[in-house]
Amino acid sequence: QVQLVESGGGLVQAGGSLRLSCAASGRSFSELSMGWFRQAPGKEREFVAAISRSAGSSYYKDLLKDRFTISRDNAKNTVYLRMHSLKPEDTAVYYCAAKAGRLAPRFSVASEYGYWGRGTQVTVSS
Repeated sequence: QVQLVESGGGLVQAGGSLRLSCAASGRSFSELSMGWFRQAPGKEREFVAAISRSAGSSYYKDLLKDRFTISRDNAKNTVYLRMHSLKPEDTAVYYCAAKAGRLAPRFSVASEYGYWGRGTQVTVSS
């Protein structure tokens, strides 16, 4: 069983930056494709970014690709989401997700991911 633990969320002013981390355990990390999703109050969970097992491929929600960067360190069993130029509309709970095997093509579909963390709150004040 895979366990995912997110960290790095918090309160930040608009224009600021945060780096989220997600530590994985329970399975060889290099076998896992990883993703980040977020859910704002009253809204459905949405895809943010995903990265392949070797970090050779990464994908983003179109409107976020210029401000968010996903990366991973397979030696540390950790995936990161670097966010800058944050906006109030980025306020949400951010979830880390994992799936065994290859990432594409359904990298943005939440149901493709079999493992989820509990989420970390990101609040951006105006």
